[in-house]
Amino acid sequence: MKALNFYLLYMAFLGSYNKLNVLGLIISPNNNNNNNNDNGNNNNNNKNINDYKSTSDTQINAGDGYHQESSESLLKTEMKKYDEQNPQKESSQEFSKRDPVGGLERALETIRLNKTPLPPWLKTITGLNDWPGLEPPYIPLDFIDFSKIPQIEQYGPSQCTIVPRDSCSFDCYKCVEPDDVYTCHKLSQTFDDGPSDSTEELLKHLGDTKSTFFNLGINIVSHPNVYKKIIEQGHLIGTHTWSHPFLPSLTNEQIIAQIEWSIWAMNATGNHIPKWFRPPYGGIDNRVRSITRQFGLQAVLWDHDTFDWELLNGNSQRTENAIFEDVKKWKADSASKGGLILEHDGASKTVEVGKKVFDIVGKDQLTVAKCIGGIDYIRKYSDLEKKL
Repeated sequence: MKALNFYLLYMAFLGSYNKLNVLGLIISPNNNNNNNNDNGNNNNNNKNINDYKSTSDTQINAGDGYHQESSESLLKTEMKKYDEQNPQKESSQEFSKRDPVGGLERALETIRLNKTPLPPWLKTITGLNDWPGLEPPYIPLDFIDFSKIPQIEQYGPSQCTIVPRDSCSFDCYKCVEPDDVYTCHKLSQTFDDGPSDSTEELLKHLGDTKSTFFNLGINIVSHPNVYKKIIEQGHLIGTHTWSHPFLPSLTNEQIIAQIEWSIWAMNATGNHIPKWFRPPYGGIDNRVRSITRQFGLQAVLWDHDTFDWELLNGNSQRTENAIFEDVKKWKADSASKGGLILEHDGASKTVEVGKKVFDIVGKDQLTVAKCIGGIDYIRKYSDLEKKL
């Protein structure tokens, strides 16, 4: 009986993608005769975002921010203590340099885990007793076929000179594949990096309008009540990885770890498996796509960037008024162009901006799934299934 229960739990959580597909639980993202994209060399399918939509009136920056936070003096004692206790992990200062909207304060916040207990079935699968830190361990999964992953060289941000164009890098070339979602026929907001304590204020302001949130696994398990509130209010939630790395800089195993742990966090907390995925910093190429597709995920990018995270950088020249003026222009063009707006709900300042952007855009917005007529989640489970 125990063996059966574990098998059901394993299947009900993630199980084998192939088994789920046989059961008809996954709608393949590759429904555009795009099955050969994973070789990284299908130039006929690789498109620059400008091929799909004119960007003459919209400046697109394909990365959602690499910057040095100005708050490096904050909480140094606490962060030093964390670094001493976690010498094998990424240092707090390294994390703050790549963390898009919270810096040191949010780094401290996100390592306060254990609010969502690690469920017994996940302990069995992973051999761990607790949620991981910033660098989740790779757990092999039987449905991942490494032979399908194209051999594209790892690269970091701002290293586009070494990135081949046929890799279809969005970060470097604004390149999108046919199954990438990057716009919407109605101008709609999307929010990355939550959930956070500030997310609740945003939820109140959105009212009955449904939006899309791309959440970090490490924040989900540290803010389970906020995460559940997003679900209860009917918003769509996608994965934004476990801890917000630039995925093209990672090994295949590290990318898999970022995705699998984010999915496990979502299901352990919210009882569902995500369909939608947004790469941090817009860092996606055909190697990353090949891996995320094997999880049944579909990439979501953007064609309007508020650069709201720059407001958290004391040296930035970006202002709230500049953001609002941009949004007004997008709104004026939305009747013919629509669009997906990139924002963040990981900090109170960006949430306040998001509320004002909502007032400009208006209530007539769509979730990413509604934009393209897709499903909300690969699978949602009942309480009974969760208890098996």
